[in-house]
Amino acid sequence: MAELKEQLSLLGRKTTYRQEYAPDVLETFDNKHPENDYWVRFNCPEFTSVCPITGQPDFAEIRISYIPDQKMVESKSLKLYLFSFRNHGAFHEDCVNIIMKDLIKLMQPKYIEVTGFFTPRGGISIYPYANYGRPGSKYEKLAEQRLLNHE
Repeated sequence: MAELKEQLSLLGRKTTYRQEYAPDVLETFDNKHPENDYWVRFNCPEFTSVCPITGQPDFAEIRISYIPDQKMVESKSLKLYLFSFRNHGAFHEDCVNIIMKDLIKLMQPKYIEVTGFFTPRGGISIYPYANYGRPGSKYEKLAEQRLLNHE
């Protein structure tokens, strides 16, 4: 347990909320079961960002699902990272892709997918979906299959 506490700087400490996009707040810990394939799912029902053109707030539920390899994302750091989009100007599709790419860079998962369920603006809802499977592996095939069969 002491080793885990050394890896994490946010858990169990006073929370500071960043007001700008902050991928550097993300932290990982070692996966104790890298030989197993299993899903880890996060749901953030209170995600906010702003439209890069109008500055109007956008609200969404962000769902992240991944199959970890050696590293896993620590949930408090993920919460703070997602909160850092609050004043970040990006289109819905961009937010989903940025989140996915930052998490790939952070932990090199076997597979990951990110979906944004954005609330309607002007009578239209947008639900962007992005996924990634490790190239040259069965996870690359999983990503292709899930993308082609995405509803």
